[in-house]
Amino acid sequence: MSKEVLLKLEGVVAGYTRPVVGPVTFSVKPGEVLGLGGPNGSGKSTILRSITGMSRVFSGSMHRAPDLTLCHQWQRPELPPELALLGSELYSLLGADPKDAPALIRPLMTQPLYRLSGGQFQLIQTLACLCSPARLVLMDEPTNNLDGRSLDALSAMLHQLDPSRAVLLVSHEISFLERHCTNLIEVGA
Repeated sequence: MSKEVLLKLEGVVAGYTRPVVGPVTFSVKPGEVLGLGGPNGSGKSTILRSITGMSRVFSGSMHRAPDLTLCHQWQRPELPPELALLGSELYSLLGADPKDAPALIRPLMTQPLYRLSGGQFQLIQTLACLCSPARLVLMDEPTNNLDGRSLDALSAMLHQLDPSRAVLLVSHEISFLERHCTNLIEVGA
């Protein structure tokens, strides 16, 4: 594994109008799947949002590699109502090539997003982030709404991660994190 650090948080305290999590310290290197575990409401999503600038960092420091690109899979992705955007177009918007879509979701690529179930939309958005060219993929509860076949597809993608890329994976499902992560950080309540 490379010694290069893509992202390093040192003593980060984050929140919105007030701090809700921290201090948190960790680093993410290429080839790593770093898991952030902990109970619901412990601040795992807030940590991801601090990385993207959507939550406030009250103290501590965050260092990013100069060439770092991010893709963020949201915990509750909003399904656009009756927007005639196809699955393949969502893939393209996230920088992923629809031709690289796993077999399980190829039938969804020609469907308008508003016709997909919550689980189908979660899966296509999650896999598009993993297929994007981003060096660091932020995944927030990617197993929500997924059935067994979809979980298998997600697992396969995580295990085939390009060694130049990394994933920061948030979940309250510790068993999923233990099976897929190279390192695990517990975020307390």
